[in-house]
Amino acid sequence: MEVSFTFRQVEPSEGVKNYAREKISKLQKYLRAPLTADVILSVERHLQTVEVMVHGDGHRFAGTHQSEDMYASIDLVIDKIDRQIRDDKDASADRRKHSGGISQMSGKTEK
Repeated sequence: MEVSFTFRQVEPSEGVKNYAREKISKLQKYLRAPLTADVILSVERHLQTVEVMVHGDGHRFAGTHQSEDMYASIDLVIDKIDRQIRDDKDASADRRKHSGGISQMSGKTEK
């Protein structure tokens, strides 16, 4: 798992980095290939903005959230990405399940 951080108008903090890494590592259980993530943390006036882009299994998942607390923003954006990954996995499982099989490929139908 590779995570890169970009801090915009914010002092870099090891506490925030470790917290984000810990949350992102929990997403790995849904993906086969090791994931890579880009995290952008910024402050504009009083709003803390977190943008996360996760790449894994040939897919790209992204989310953004703004709030007054950086840790809360991290939690909420990870929840968004978690939902995206699980929805994608459910959709691909449905496609495999309903893709047909040998009977559809041969053109024969059962009566």
